[in-house]
Amino acid sequence: MAREVEQSRTPGVSLLVLRKGEELFFDARGYADLERKIPLRRDHIFRLFSMTKPVTAVAAMILAERGQLDLNMPVSEVLPGFASPRVAAEDHTLPARRPVTVLHLLNMTSGLTYGEEDTPRGRQLQSYVDSCTQSLHTPGAVTTREFANALGQLPLAFEPDSSWCYGFSADVLGAVIEAVSGMRFGAFLEQNVFQPLNMNDTGFWVPDEAYSRLAAAYEPGEDGTLKRYTGDHLLISNKMDAPPRFESGGAGLVSTIDDYVRFAGMLLNGGSLEGVRILSPRTVAYLTGGELTAPQQQAFRQFGGHEGYTYTHLLRRLVHPGQACLMSRQDEYGWAGWLGCYFANLPDTGTTILLMQQKKAAGTTSLTRRIRNLLSAEL
Repeated sequence: MAREVEQSRTPGVSLLVLRKGEELFFDARGYADLERKIPLRRDHIFRLFSMTKPVTAVAAMILAERGQLDLNMPVSEVLPGFASPRVAAEDHTLPARRPVTVLHLLNMTSGLTYGEEDTPRGRQLQSYVDSCTQSLHTPGAVTTREFANALGQLPLAFEPDSSWCYGFSADVLGAVIEAVSGMRFGAFLEQNVFQPLNMNDTGFWVPDEAYSRLAAAYEPGEDGTLKRYTGDHLLISNKMDAPPRFESGGAGLVSTIDDYVRFAGMLLNGGSLEGVRILSPRTVAYLTGGELTAPQQQAFRQFGGHEGYTYTHLLRRLVHPGQACLMSRQDEYGWAGWLGCYFANLPDTGTTILLMQQKKAAGTTSLTRRIRNLLSAEL
C-alpha cells in the first residue's frame, strides 16, 4: 500500500479485514488530500460509485420480502416510460418481444447500458446523459424517476433477458423502489438500511459538519503524477455538498470504511447485525446465490477481469475459483466502484475484505488483486 502511494499510483488506500466479526487488520496509507497533505484516516468519506449497487439490491430485497415488490413485475407498472420498449437494430428499432422486469434490472440483463458503445443507440443515450449532466447543478436537474422514465423511451441494446451488459439498470431499480415504497429512494435507504445499521456517514451527499472528511478524487496526469479530479460522472456531483434531485441507485452513495463494513457484515451474517435484522437468511441466500444463463454469461465474460465469476443481483459471485485471476474461495461475492472502492465477502470463512481508494476509472485494481492474493496466503 505504501509503495503504491509512493509511486503515485493511488493518492491513498485504506484496507480493513474482518473474520467472524473480529477485526484482523486495518491500515491507511497516503492522503485524503494530496495538495494539503492531509493523511488518510479511518473516518474519511469515500465516493462509492458502483459499490452503491449492492445497497440498491438489498433495498429491492427488503420490498420483495415484505410482499410489496414482485421481481417478475414489468417495470412499466410503476414507470410508464417503459410501456413500449424498443430494441436497437442496425439502422432502426424494433418493438421488444418482452417487457423489462425488475429481475432484469437486478441482473443487468435489461438491455440498458452506460452508452459507451459507438453505435447510433449508444450515441443517443450518451447525448441524453450529457444533457442531464449539463443541468446537474441547476433547479431543472433531472430527478430519479424522470431519468428512469426517459431511459425507458430510448432503444435497448438487446432483447431483455437475452444477454448481459453493465449499465443504468440499478439506477432504474432505484426509481422502481421509490415508486413502490412511496418514499424518495434516499429516504427509504435511510429508514430501512442506514439507520438500523448505524451507518451514520452513508448517503447521497455529505452534510456541512462532515464535509472536511470527504476524500478528494484524483486521476493520472500526463507527467505521471496524480491530478485532482473534479468532474461529474454518471450524473453524480463530485462536490457531494447538497442533496441531489437524482439519487443514483447505481453510483450515488458516499460512505466510510466502517459504515460499509457494517453493510457487508450484515450480508455475511445472514441479514442481521448486532441483533438488528434487515433481511432473512433465506433472502440473503437468494440475493447472493444466483447465476446467469449461458448466453448472458458469455456476454459477462467480455466485461474483463471476471474469469470464474457469474453475476447475480448486482453482485459478482465466484463459481469457478480455478478460473479466477486472484486466489479466492467458492461463492465469494462483492463488487467494486469506479474510483477504486472494493469489497468481498467469503462466506465459508466468514471473512470480509474492504478496500477504499479515490482514483478515477480504477475499479478492481492490480493493487486490490495483489492484496487479495497476499491475504489468501495469510488467512
